[in-house]
Amino acid sequence: MVLVLSLMACDFGAAPAPGDTTEVVFEVPKGATAKGLGDELAAAGLVTSDGNWQWFLRLGGDGSCLKAGKHRTTRSMSAPELLAALCGAPIPDDVPFTVVEGWRAKDIDAALAEKKLIEAGQYLAATESASGYTAAWTLPGRNLEGYLFPETYLVSPDRFEVRAFVQRQLDLFGERFAAKAALEGRTLDEVVVVASMIEREEPSPDNRRLVAGIMWKRLDAGWNLGIDATSRYTLADWNDEKAFLKQLFDPKEPYNTRLRPGLPPTAIGNPGLRSLEAAASPEDTAYWYYLHDATGKIHPSKSVAEHDALKRKYL
Repeated sequence: MVLVLSLMACDFGAAPAPGDTTEVVFEVPKGATAKGLGDELAAAGLVTSDGNWQWFLRLGGDGSCLKAGKHRTTRSMSAPELLAALCGAPIPDDVPFTVVEGWRAKDIDAALAEKKLIEAGQYLAATESASGYTAAWTLPGRNLEGYLFPETYLVSPDRFEVRAFVQRQLDLFGERFAAKAALEGRTLDEVVVVASMIEREEPSPDNRRLVAGIMWKRLDAGWNLGIDATSRYTLADWNDEKAFLKQLFDPKEPYNTRLRPGLPPTAIGNPGLRSLEAAASPEDTAYWYYLHDATGKIHPSKSVAEHDALKRKYL
């Protein structure tokens, strides 16, 4: 009798198409049982029939280990192999989410909310301080603006956790930059803040070391930076010109680098690697000023007179 049952189990559990190794993604619904999947498995060509699948389970196939989710299978699998695949870890149901270079934390929050990965405000709340996060480098004693590394991340819509995502960004910031950076007497936070301004000020990566050199030179000399982008940072809409002009002439605005000396209180966005590298390794030149023409081309100058002449020519 034992021999007969073993032979029957082999027949019932035979692969429906032994030579067909084409991948078939089969989804096990939440709450499904192995017995209840027979018709769907047969329709997908993964078992010879619902009846044979039921006999396979009765003769020893343990379907209690099923895991909900999508699984990679083939029609060349025998019933025991198929069951093992359906009991294994499901395929991660991840989708790409891109953090654009220069985005502020509030911009990332808005994009996550638009994708329905979070409720609006959750990401901002999770980045208000470095408390609870870990890093092999010194985390800032303020919010995490500037350290939220821009990249395309694969995320799971069903299992998205805000703080886990922030930690991934911090880990990537460390891996791509902080672990390798030679700061040349600057603090990491100073470099991050300058990099965030470079990201907004200079569209061409090839010119960012030049711009970085001018920024550091002005800072070291005690000059006001005079960077308009910093006055846009706190605006709800970065391109709101009316609100921007109001900020630009407000001496009480802490991010106004035209009227206030030194660095702004925080980074003004999250810079990419090229801007971070430029801030850490600035180009030493004779220039003190720069402006961009209508095409975005940079025009540096060595004096106020030169700068004013360029403004008359290009602006």
